Amino acid sequence: MSARVVITGGAGFLGSLLARRLLASPIGLGGGRAERVGELVLVDLVSPPSDLVSAEPVRPVVGELESVLAEVGDVDAVFHLAGVVSGAAEADFDLGMRTNVDGTRAVLEYARRHRVPPVLVFSSSLAVFGSDPALGSLGLVDDDTLPRPQTSYGIQKFIGEQLVADYTRRGFVRGRSVRLMTVSVRPGKPNAAASGFLSGIIREPIAGQRAVCPVPPDTPVALSSPRATLAGIVLAAEVDDLTWGSTTAMNLPGLTTTPREMAAALDRVVGAGTSELIDWTDDPAISGMVRTWPAEVRADRAERLGLTSERTFDDIVRAYLTDHAGATA
Repeated sequence: MSARVVITGGAGFLGSLLARRLLASPIGLGGGRAERVGELVLVDLVSPPSDLVSAEPVRPVVGELESVLAEVGDVDAVFHLAGVVSGAAEADFDLGMRTNVDGTRAVLEYARRHRVPPVLVFSSSLAVFGSDPALGSLGLVDDDTLPRPQTSYGIQKFIGEQLVADYTRRGFVRGRSVRLMTVSVRPGKPNAAASGFLSGIIREPIAGQRAVCPVPPDTPVALSSPRATLAGIVLAAEVDDLTWGSTTAMNLPGLTTTPREMAAALDRVVGAGTSELIDWTDDPAISGMVRTWPAEVRADRAERLGLTSERTFDDIVRAYLTDHAGATA
C-alpha cells in the first residue's frame, strides 16, 4: 500500500523540504506501518521547484486553497504549512485573516469531508506567545503557558490552533499543532517575515553580501534549524494519537541565542571578519515586534518524543554550509 499526502504551501521553503523528505523515505502516519507516499499533492499559489514537479508521485495544484482543495480528493495526511508570514500579516490585516484564518478553516473543512479522518499537522508559531504590556516581561514559556499574542500573526496562528483542537475533539481530523521556532538559516531570498533577518545576517555574509540586523545585538531570540524543524513536523504526523496526547499545541525545541552570538559563530565557522558585512541598524517596528516574542522556550512534550534542539549556533551554521555547498561567495 501507499499513502496519499497533501502539503499546503508545498512550493515554499518548508513545504519543499518536507516534500523531498516524504519522497526520500517511507512514513508511518498516525502510528501506522511505514509506507511510501504514492501521491504527493503540493498545493500553493505558485508551482513548486522543478525537481519536485518532475518527480513521479508529485501532483502540483496551483490556486487558492478554498477553490482547489475540492479537486484533491481524500488523502491520508494533510500538512498545513500555507500562510502569510508575520511581517506581511501585520502590514495587511485583511490578507492575514483571509489566509491564516479563513484558509485554515477551509483546510479543516476539506479534511472534515473525508470518509476517514486524516492526520492533520498544523504549523503554528512561537508568536502565539507575547509580552503583554500590562503584565511585563514574558520569561520562560512551556507547553502550558497561556498564549497572549501581541501581533495579528500570533492571534491568527492561535485561532488556527484552537480550530484544529476542536475539529480533533469532534473526530473530524486527527490533528497535531506544532509551534515552530524562527527557522534559521533559511536559504534563498528574504521574505516578509519580521524574523527574516535571523537568516539574512548569516546567509548574505556567507554569500559575500551585506545584511541588516534591525534589532539590538543582544536581543535574545529562540530559533531552530531547518533540519530540526522538519524533524518535528514529520514526527507529529508519525506518532499515534495516544502518544501525541493533548489536542493543544506542542512547542518544538529551540535554541536561545542573540544576533551578537550568531555573528560570532559566523566568524568562527566561516572565517574571521565575515560578520563585518552585517549592518547593525535598529528598526523600531521590527525590533518592537521581535521583543514581544519569547526567547526561552521549554519543550517537554517534544523532548519526551525524542526531539531536541541544536547545541550551539555554530552547529546550525555548519549544517547550512553542508546543505548548501554553493552558498559561499
